[in-house]
Amino acid sequence: MPILDRRSLLLGAAAALPLLPAAMPARATAPFRGQLPPAWHRFKIGEFEATVASDGALPLGPPQPVFTNSSAAEMDALLRAAFLPTDATILEQNGLVVNTGRHLVLFDTGMGTSMGPQITKDAGGPWCSRLLDNLRAAGIAPEQIDLVAVTHAHCDHCWGLVDERGNKVFPNAQVAVSEADLKFWTDDGNKRGPAFMTPFVDGAKKNLGAYRDRLVMVRDGAEVVPGITAIAAPGHTVGHHVYAITSGNQTVVNTGDLAHHYVLLVRKPMWEFSFDTDPKQSARTRTRMLDSFAANRTAILSYHFPWPGLGHVAKEGEGFAWIPAPTNVTTLG
Repeated sequence: MPILDRRSLLLGAAAALPLLPAAMPARATAPFRGQLPPAWHRFKIGEFEATVASDGALPLGPPQPVFTNSSAAEMDALLRAAFLPTDATILEQNGLVVNTGRHLVLFDTGMGTSMGPQITKDAGGPWCSRLLDNLRAAGIAPEQIDLVAVTHAHCDHCWGLVDERGNKVFPNAQVAVSEADLKFWTDDGNKRGPAFMTPFVDGAKKNLGAYRDRLVMVRDGAEVVPGITAIAAPGHTVGHHVYAITSGNQTVVNTGDLAHHYVLLVRKPMWEFSFDTDPKQSARTRTRMLDSFAANRTAILSYHFPWPGLGHVAKEGEGFAWIPAPTNVTTLG
């Protein structure tokens, strides 16, 4: 019996097919949605339940004016190697909620709507202020939050404490903030230097002032609630703090704005950032802390790293590499 080759079989099958009418042109019958799905991610830290909810994207524009004391050629090379555009910088905003079983703690509030649509758009672009919607999608109502721990008093971290009318968004919450940041960012005398200082001070005054009878001053090395410890990390602002969240034998450090970009300021931690109050101190703090996290294999959550901001840093060359955690991992240790 002759053996048929593959080409003969294909030709025979094609000849056996019935004649079909000419193909109709393809038509897109469904409109583009142009909407993002709810963005939240839940995982465990020991016995604590943690939820990351997105406030949306934060565009910074071209990187060269923002990341200072750096070589443009080296910056372009780093971005290209990471398959990132060289003419635009977009950060994420990853809000974290930790349920300890006794307390429901929100870290940072996103951009919010307190300063009105135009100022909010100028400060953060059109894709931010989504935190409340994403918290509700994750089953968390703002009324349930009993503590808002603010890493620092910049617009994308505290402007969501009140709404445009000045009403508390988290009516049952205390607000933890460093005394240094509270004094600095509510002082009209600091409306000098870069143009952003005036709206930053006005926004901090409006948002933090509404909770003046509910403010808790955080201290370096002290717990804000059992299992959550504030750690001073100055430089980005005078009172910037990160928070170590520990349950059982597991710890995740919410690093706030220790490093804004997962390539540029991780590979080159001594590069400076134009929104830092003290860029050189910030670079020293960043390098020291990233070195500790790498050496101790400490899990971190970064506010501005790619969604959902969870992972580790590893020592690599003169800097570090960002190793994101798989999002299907429910426990991060």
